[in-house]
Amino acid sequence: MPPKAAIETPSDLEEQYYQISPEIVQSFNKFRPPLDIFKFREDVGRVVTYYKVGERLSKEQTEELAELVGAGVMFVSRKDHPVYVKHISYQLDLVLQDRHLKENEIADIFVAALTRRIEEFMDQPVKPVLDKVNEDLLVLTQYLWEDPNRCRALARRMATDHTLARHSVNCGFIGLMLFLASKPGDFRDPPQNRQLFDRMALGLFLHDLGMTKIPAVLTGKKQQLIPDDRQKIHKHTMIGYEMLSKLDLKHPEIEQCVTQHHERMDGTGYPQKFKHKDISDAGALTALVDSYCAMISKRPYAEAGEPMKAAGALSEDRKYDPILAKLLHKLIFNLQQADRP
Repeated sequence: MPPKAAIETPSDLEEQYYQISPEIVQSFNKFRPPLDIFKFREDVGRVVTYYKVGERLSKEQTEELAELVGAGVMFVSRKDHPVYVKHISYQLDLVLQDRHLKENEIADIFVAALTRRIEEFMDQPVKPVLDKVNEDLLVLTQYLWEDPNRCRALARRMATDHTLARHSVNCGFIGLMLFLASKPGDFRDPPQNRQLFDRMALGLFLHDLGMTKIPAVLTGKKQQLIPDDRQKIHKHTMIGYEMLSKLDLKHPEIEQCVTQHHERMDGTGYPQKFKHKDISDAGALTALVDSYCAMISKRPYAEAGEPMKAAGALSEDRKYDPILAKLLHKLIFNLQQADRP
């Protein structure tokens, strides 16, 4: 078997297929992989079917497959992208190992994995489930730590149909992009900043955990809330704070994301009616991101807003940190400009 470096494949091959890494193959069911597998035949210069879903590999074939993968001649079709995304999303650390995945494909995997993981936590906000959330978020922060520009592909994948989990994921992606962009120079130096980055990620994704204790009959109302209903919903920030204590999450940045994301610069927010400098950096950023993500999502009482209009409105609203709000507006503008043909 020739070494991987000796295999010459057509330049357009990766446009149609993923090259499989040994780590990915090991994550498959040994005898029944979840998708079709193809082999590149150098003698004819094209791929041929090696395995089809529904068949069963023999022991000899599994050993041969491992050798062929090591030689760099085994692929799966990009037409099976949804299957691939779902499979890897259950073992998220594989995205750090498979260098054949494109940035937009990795972004799809993060969306699937983190939305499902946050849904599990919101349904059952207990320590064992939180530990799984944290494991996946550490994969995300490592991925972004290696290249902060990767935030952009994630920020392009905003869910517009509101659920608590989707809102949390939206806020996580936009919030981390804004957080990194707000730091002068290279935030990764000194390396100790990685701990702050990890905590901000957890705070952004969990900022609304207190909403898990608010009855759905209130959060799903289409008509305007009466004052008593509004007061009940306003309690979610302090409920979240109490939940953090029970979950043994006592880091200041996480607490600030949870307790201050409804504070406003002019003192009209809640629960403490903080103003300006009383609001922490983490709290001010989460407040802005929470409002932006709410504005671009379809809610029971409002249609989804257009991203640039939402960011523009926030940049002119004195209730939010003006520097962060203008920076968010710029980031959303740049994303839309880059997406234009």
